[in-house]
Amino acid sequence: MIGQTVSHYRIVDKLGEGGMGVVYKAEDTALQRTVALKFLPPELTRDTDAKQRFLHEARAAARLDHPNICTVYEVGEAEGQLFLAMACYEGMTLREKLQEGPLPWAEATALAMQAAAGLSEAHAHGIVHRDIKPANLFLTSKEQLKILDFGLAKLSGASVLTKDGSTLGTAAYMAPEQVRGEAADARSDLWSLGVVLYEMVTGRPPFQGEYAQAVMYGIVNEDPFPMDRTGAESPAALRDIVTRCLAKQPADRYASAGELVTALEVCLQPLDRGRPDASRSPDAVRERPSIAILPFTNMSGAREDDFLCEGLAEEIINALTRISGLLVIARTSSFAVARMGLDAREAGTKLGAGHLLEGSVRRAGSRVRVTAQLIDTRGGTHVWSERYDRELTDALALEDEIAAAIAGRLSSEFGGAALERRRSAVDVEAYGAYLEGRYHFARGTPDALAKAVSCYERALARAPRLAIVYDAMAELHWFLGFFGGVPPREAFTASTWHALRALELDDTLADTHALLGMLRKELDYNWPEVERELRRAFELNPQSPLVHLRHAISNLLPHGRMDEAVAELEAVVQTDPLSLFARWWLGTMAMLARRHDRVLAESRRIMELDSNHFMGHWLAGMGLDGLGATAESLAELERAHVLSGGIPFTLGFLTYALGRAGQSASARVYLESARLAATTRYVPPSTFAFGYIGLGEWDAAFEWLDKAYEVRDPLIMPIKSFSFLDPVRDDPRYRALLRRMNLSSYDHS
Repeated sequence: MIGQTVSHYRIVDKLGEGGMGVVYKAEDTALQRTVALKFLPPELTRDTDAKQRFLHEARAAARLDHPNICTVYEVGEAEGQLFLAMACYEGMTLREKLQEGPLPWAEATALAMQAAAGLSEAHAHGIVHRDIKPANLFLTSKEQLKILDFGLAKLSGASVLTKDGSTLGTAAYMAPEQVRGEAADARSDLWSLGVVLYEMVTGRPPFQGEYAQAVMYGIVNEDPFPMDRTGAESPAALRDIVTRCLAKQPADRYASAGELVTALEVCLQPLDRGRPDASRSPDAVRERPSIAILPFTNMSGAREDDFLCEGLAEEIINALTRISGLLVIARTSSFAVARMGLDAREAGTKLGAGHLLEGSVRRAGSRVRVTAQLIDTRGGTHVWSERYDRELTDALALEDEIAAAIAGRLSSEFGGAALERRRSAVDVEAYGAYLEGRYHFARGTPDALAKAVSCYERALARAPRLAIVYDAMAELHWFLGFFGGVPPREAFTASTWHALRALELDDTLADTHALLGMLRKELDYNWPEVERELRRAFELNPQSPLVHLRHAISNLLPHGRMDEAVAELEAVVQTDPLSLFARWWLGTMAMLARRHDRVLAESRRIMELDSNHFMGHWLAGMGLDGLGATAESLAELERAHVLSGGIPFTLGFLTYALGRAGQSASARVYLESARLAATTRYVPPSTFAFGYIGLGEWDAAFEWLDKAYEVRDPLIMPIKSFSFLDPVRDDPRYRALLRRMNLSSYDHS
C-alpha cells in the first residue's frame, strides 16, 4: 500500500503488523501532518452490529485528551476496511522495551502511574480498554507512556480469540471475569495493569503456562507467583499494590484508577521525610506546566549591560521556582539552549518546556526599557507580552522589580500565588563581578575557578553584605574540596564559613541551607544536622533542583539509598536537561545503584553535549566495568584521566580498574606517580585506597581508607554502596569505619 492514498492520507511506510491490524506511517494531506494509520483486519468487521459498537466506542475514545492516551484524529472506513488515524510518535512499545530485560522497580512504578493516569481519564468518560498489555503501551522518545487501541478489544472479543491458544500473550493479561466470559469494567483494566507492573519488575507475568488454557486456569484459580521469590528487587509497598490489583474479585481491587495512581505515587516517596513534593517522579514532573527563561537580549550593545540581561533572567528563574506546581527549567540548560539559535518550538522540545519567556533590555542614558514575552512552544504562539520603562538608579532593585512583575503575571497564568520582591539595593559593579564569577565557575577548569574567586572577592570588596556572593564562595570551596584540588578539611571549613555568613545575612537562601547540610556531612558526619538543614531548605523552596540534588548527595547516597537517589536525580535532570553536572551525578548514582545500562545512557547524553568532557568518559568507563567489558572500560577511564588534566578523582578509579584487570604493573606505576605528586600538592587518600583495592591488597587499602576518613576525603562517602567493597562487608575494619562515620548506628529509614 506504500505510495497509495486512502481518503486524504498518503501512505509513506509500514510501521508494524499484529493481530489487530497493520499500521502505516502516512501523511495527512489535508492538515499537513504525519500520522499513524491503522487498518483493521476485515474479518473483525464482518459482524455489522460489532462494527457499529466499535465505531461508537472508538469515536468516544477519540474525544479523550490526555498526555498518556494516544491521540486519535479520525475513525473512518475506506473500501469496506476500517481504519484509525492516530498521532505518530517516535519510540517503542513496552513489549519491545521489556525484551531488553526487566526494569528497576522505581522506573516501572513511574510508568505504571502514567498508565493508571490515562486509564483514570478514560474511565471517567465511561470508556474501558479491556486489553491493557505491554504491546498496547507505547513509550515515546521522551519516555512518556501512551495507551493505544481503545475500543479494539471490544471489537475483537478477546476472550473468544484466546480459546484456540492463538493469543497466549493477550490471555496472560486478562482479568478472571474476562476469562469467565463476564462483563469487563474499569477494575478489569486495573487487573491487567497489575500484571503489566508485575512483569516490568520481574521480567515475567504472574501466571505462566505452555498454552493459553493453562494460563487462564491459573488466572481464575491460583495465586500469582510471589514477586519476592523472582529475585527482582521491589519494596513491600509495591508488592502490596500488585497483590491488590490482582485480587480475584473486582470488589477487592482498587476502586478506581485514580486511587491506584495515589498508591503508586506514595510508593515512590522516600519513607523518611514528610517534605513537600516528595515523589518527584520524572513522569509526574513532565505532567506539570513548564517554562524556560532565556537570557534577555542586550539591545544596547554595551558589554556592561550583559550582566543585567543574565541577572534578570536568573532572578525570574529563582522567583518562579517558588510557584507550586510549575516546572522551571534551570539556568544552566536555559542559557545553553539560548546559544543554539533554536526557534521556540525547537527550544521547547530540547528543554521539555511548554512555555518560553524571552525578552530584551535596551538602555539609553539613565533609563532602561525591558520587554518580555511568553510563548507557547507547542504552537509557537505568543501568550502575552509586556514592556517596562524604568530609571536605572540601582540595577539590582530594578531587576527585582521587573522580575517580580513578570513572575506575578506568570504566577497568575499558571495558578500560583503572587510573589514579593526580596532583595535590597546593591552596587552595580559588585553584582556584575558576581555574575562574571558565576560564568567562570560554570567552566570548572583550574584557571576558571581561580578567576571566579577573583571576581567574587572583587564583588565583596564593593558590597561586603551581599549574601549571594558568600553563597557562591561557599559552593566554590566545596567544589575544590570534592574534586581534590584542595585538602577537604581546609576547603570544607572555608565553605562552611562562607555558607554561615550568607545565612547570617539572608536566612531565606534555600540552596545555601542545602549546601550547609552537605558540609555537616563532609566535616562532622552529623546526620541529624544534615537533615535539619535540608528540611529548612525544602521549607523555603521545595522545587529548587539544587536542593534536590544536594539532598541526594548528602542524605541518600551515604546511607546506601541509591534507588531513591536515582529517582531524585532523574527529577533534577528534568529541570536541568543540558547540565553536564546534573547528568554526571545521575550517572554516578546509577553506578552506585549498579544500574550499569543507565550509567552508559547518561555517559552518552553527556558526550552528546560535550564529547571531550571527562565526566562522560569516566561514566562510560565505570558502566563498562560493571558490565565486565574490561578492555573498553580501561580505555574510557584512561581517556577520562587525560581529559581531566590528571585530577586525582579520575586517577583513583583508573588505578582500581587496572589492578582489578590484572594489570598490576600499570596500576603500581600510577600509584607511584600519585606518591610523587603528593610531595608537591594534595592527593586524596582515596586515590591510593582504590588502587590497593583493585590490587587486592586489603591491609594497605584499609590503611589508606583510615587516612581518607581522617582528612574527610569525600570520595569514601559512598562506602555503603561501592561494589568493590562487597568482599569485606564483614571485615571488622570495614564495620569500624562505618561506626566512625556514624553510618552504622544512625538509621533514619
